[in-house]
Amino acid sequence: MKPVLRASAALVCLAASAFAVDWKSYKPQGYVSDFAGVVDSRSRAAIDAYAGNVERATGAQMAFVTVQSLEGEPIEDVANDLFHAWGVGQKNKDNGVMLLLSIGDHKSRLEVGGGLGDVIQDVMAGDILDEMRPALRQREYGPALLVAAEKIGSTIAQSKGVSVALPANAPRVRRSTRDQIPWPVILFGIFILILIIRGGGRRGGYGGSGGGGGGFWTGLLLGQLLNGGRRNWGDGGGFGGYDSGGSGGFGGFGGGDSAGGGASSDW
Repeated sequence: MKPVLRASAALVCLAASAFAVDWKSYKPQGYVSDFAGVVDSRSRAAIDAYAGNVERATGAQMAFVTVQSLEGEPIEDVANDLFHAWGVGQKNKDNGVMLLLSIGDHKSRLEVGGGLGDVIQDVMAGDILDEMRPALRQREYGPALLVAAEKIGSTIAQSKGVSVALPANAPRVRRSTRDQIPWPVILFGIFILILIIRGGGRRGGYGGSGGGGGGFWTGLLLGQLLNGGRRNWGDGGGFGGYDSGGSGGFGGFGGGDSAGGGASSDW
């Protein structure tokens, strides 16, 4: 029976290897490699243009990848395989960053080259993935990647003493309601409003004209609160910067490698 069991085990291993995904055979499609087909065209164009500007300004390279499934493999291994196979970053500088999303598994990984380990430390990498989570849960994959691209790129640019803005025509990113509503300001305003109303009522009770003053201040405060609300959450957020159209396209990665730093998360 033992030879039979060994033969069966060998066949199982061969079958598993035959169906395993060869991640290193995947070829980059640009700064954005959307193998899952989930990134909208506007976000993709904005990220491609921005990543190109970051590379020209700092030398660092960013890669954004989506796959439909990890096929049961750890996302860290898949990201490392792709990073190594593509050579993200400059050779001998290892100044590359790869952000991988597995759509079906709801997992994300930010892989950082050794040359950027002091710039994008593991804690910051985790924070970037956390910032993406609300948009990912709404299946807004392009805007989520755009948020991450801007954070990664601006951090790298700042470390080099330069500034790189997103294109002016980049899609706006809708913030979650929890992030938009300034509850402390609203609660404080309500408290002040109650004091004004009560004060105006007391003055009016003695036959004076104080009630009109209370009404004036009440209206003014309400107007300020409404205007502040529109400023904070009316336009849904967004990015400024210049339009980088016509500034060149993806020219390939430069032979960098990963040191295994970064962070992983899910949504």
